[in-house]
Amino acid sequence: MSQQVSLSKRQLQILRATIRHYIATAEPVGSKALAAEYDLSVSPATIRSCMGVLEKAGLLYQPHTSAGRVPSDSGYRIYVDQLITPADALGRKVEHLLTDREDSSFEKLLRDSAQILAAVSGYIALITLPQTRTTRLRHLQLVQMGRGRVMLIVVTDAYETQSVLMELPQSTDELIVERELQILSNFLNSKLRERSLGELASLDWSELDREFARYADFLRTILAELTRRTLAPMPTPIMIRGISEVLRQPEFSELQQVQMLLHLLEEEQEQLWPVIFELPQSLGSKRRVKVRIGSENPLEPMRTCALVCATYQQGEVPVGSVGILGPTRMIYENAIALVETAADYLTDALTEPA
Repeated sequence: MSQQVSLSKRQLQILRATIRHYIATAEPVGSKALAAEYDLSVSPATIRSCMGVLEKAGLLYQPHTSAGRVPSDSGYRIYVDQLITPADALGRKVEHLLTDREDSSFEKLLRDSAQILAAVSGYIALITLPQTRTTRLRHLQLVQMGRGRVMLIVVTDAYETQSVLMELPQSTDELIVERELQILSNFLNSKLRERSLGELASLDWSELDREFARYADFLRTILAELTRRTLAPMPTPIMIRGISEVLRQPEFSELQQVQMLLHLLEEEQEQLWPVIFELPQSLGSKRRVKVRIGSENPLEPMRTCALVCATYQQGEVPVGSVGILGPTRMIYENAIALVETAADYLTDALTEPA
């Protein structure tokens, strides 16, 4: 895969310059333009040679034989992962815009956020309404499944059963483990019965007796995995702003492509929703931004687009998502900062007491 390509410092500099120039101009990039406009301290011939290496690695390509080069999806991926820093100053600007709003309902905050993100970024802003369904716990039980393995079984208020099978942190006498698991089951039930799944992450592990402290990390892991599996998201409406602005971009000059994208945004939100709302790998994750570039997008109308999205949370539980959709020739450092700032702001608005 292209991400595994080993590039020299100079090749990375030239890849960064090529992508920045293409983002700014939407025109194929030649070595002379890079030599003239970027302080690369090398000749056009050396730049041309490096661009050839980058093309062979699949990071650049020539749309026409006589043209300069443009970034591929793989080139953008290295650019996003290694060569940019989110524009925190722009993020702070958006935070000020959100803070300066008049206090009103959360739904009004979502509408304003979408409008601000679209206006500041110049791309399409997508924000899902928060989840309202909560699953509450009726019963939990830890069951030994042979040496070193334990199953957590949970019954919810809807009488649905969920289970997670995990390895114990270390093996010990099976009779001792069985007794300890029963005590831990009683502890979990006393703490969590009738509480929502989202509250699993806030369990106070300091109440575990010292002799059971070795189970703390194991229980955190197993409960986090259970929560991820059980929080089955139900699609909610998506607020969409900024379509007219982004359609002025040259990438959307083909009528058929525009029609496919508009149809997805307006008529097929049930397909779009799970792409935008994707649970993070771990609850409470501080870095929630995900970037899908071109062919990384699962839906055909988005294959010429980049999607930057992040979940916003209520406490530790992801309940909605903020996204920016634009051409792959996107100013990624801006989009990432904007999405992360908006997601953090919405999280704070939902989590802080009124």
